[in-house]
Amino acid sequence: MQGSPKARIVTAFLWDGDRVLLVHRSARRRWYPDVWDLPGGHVEPGEMPGEALARELREELGIGIAAPSGPPMHEVHSNTFDMQIWLVEAWTGVPVNAAPDEHDAIGWFAPDELAELRLVHDDFPAIFGKAFAGHRASP
Repeated sequence: MQGSPKARIVTAFLWDGDRVLLVHRSARRRWYPDVWDLPGGHVEPGEMPGEALARELREELGIGIAAPSGPPMHEVHSNTFDMQIWLVEAWTGVPVNAAPDEHDAIGWFAPDELAELRLVHDDFPAIFGKAFAGHRASP
């Protein structure tokens, strides 16, 4: 679709100290069905990325976060989308699948469990590996 604007996507690497939260995209989804993904979604027109992330996490997981003000931990660019990934370590509420029309499951995964999963993007294992390694190196 030449001339179409790229989708602006924001996602969260929700980290609870030793696990990351992923959402399983329903097999009925038109785009990227039946794979595990980071929670998040599209930035609406006129919305700041951090505000979009807070809105998406509230809509998808029923949790509240402070809109991130710093740079994302990673960015993924393709021909059709630009995605920003923020590390989120603090939230209010307990994550639940608040968007069952989008996801049929959510789950917490330790680093050694990720190899077993079908992930939405091929570069997620490397991104996740860097995030986990960075936390292990922290005091």
